[in-house]
Amino acid sequence: MSMLVDHRGAPMLAPASPSGRVTAEAFSFDDAEPVMNRRDILDYLECLDNGRWYEPPISFEGLAKSFRASTHHSSAIYFKAGVLASTYIPHPLLPMATVKELAVNFLTFGNAYIEKRTSRTGRVLSLRHSLAKFTRPGVKPGTYFFVPQSRVEHEFEPDSVWHLREADINQEVYGLPEYLSTLQSAWLNESATLFRRRYYNNGSHAGFILYLSDTQTNVEDVDKIRDAMRSAKGPGNFRNLFLHSPGGGKDGVQVIPLSEVAAKDEFFSIKNVTRDDVLAAHRVPPQLMGIVPSNTGGFGAVMPAAQVFARNEIKPLQDRFTELNAWLGMEVMRFEPYTVEVADVESQGPGTRRQA
Repeated sequence: MSMLVDHRGAPMLAPASPSGRVTAEAFSFDDAEPVMNRRDILDYLECLDNGRWYEPPISFEGLAKSFRASTHHSSAIYFKAGVLASTYIPHPLLPMATVKELAVNFLTFGNAYIEKRTSRTGRVLSLRHSLAKFTRPGVKPGTYFFVPQSRVEHEFEPDSVWHLREADINQEVYGLPEYLSTLQSAWLNESATLFRRRYYNNGSHAGFILYLSDTQTNVEDVDKIRDAMRSAKGPGNFRNLFLHSPGGGKDGVQVIPLSEVAAKDEFFSIKNVTRDDVLAAHRVPPQLMGIVPSNTGGFGAVMPAAQVFARNEIKPLQDRFTELNAWLGMEVMRFEPYTVEVADVESQGPGTRRQA
């Protein structure tokens, strides 16, 4: 029988009948109501104009905080950025480290910016990366601003910033990352991990109940069992206990686990499901992420997965980054095909480079 409680958690008494007796009350809840059911109004706002630059359609601060919410979320982004940087052919104007920073920003925020610094004669001196978290497109075409949180904003020279953005269906000022639909899974993964960590750090959770109903057990035996269980705590715990009850019944001694087994199964289920959601959003094969398979069949061969990943993910990412060349008027961003070194002893010998 359930008990009604108020908003403070205090028990509420059922209403009394005219005769003074407490009567039962039955009620039902309505259908589930999504928390974000009224967010569509934001689509009409697009990007807010503050007079100088456009504000992002979503919180970039929230995307930055969510970057490390899930192990596989940040790992997938770093993995794709590292693979892209490894295929980059270095240019004096654009180091490899800058390309990796661009890739991490583009995959995290859906935006990447490069500032072109020129001499008085118009010659390109250097290409600098501007953090996507703080860079804002200006209201006037060709203008951009760097808006840090604790300092005064900086306006770039007109037409000196290259903006690479991921397509969005509601506006064309900012790009949005592809993984937005899986943020709920990433947050749930983080919540499950934090709950499990606090669960163990708390240390006051009960493991099981030893239910002893055997009539053959006397008080002296019960005291011995109690002392043995008390001595199992502290250093060297998790000891095995032996109980001998001659003539006892089948169910005279029972070990009843509380929430540990159910919580453990639920924890692993949440971690696995949210992991699959995140990897599906980033489209990174699990065998390339170093994930140990839980089934006997595994994830399949690595080479076919690397070939599909190279063609479907790395090659389109390389093509997007080469758009910088048309904006600069020179070929700066160049990539080589994504290759994986494999040993083919039967046909070509070890150490052969095979294109993935």
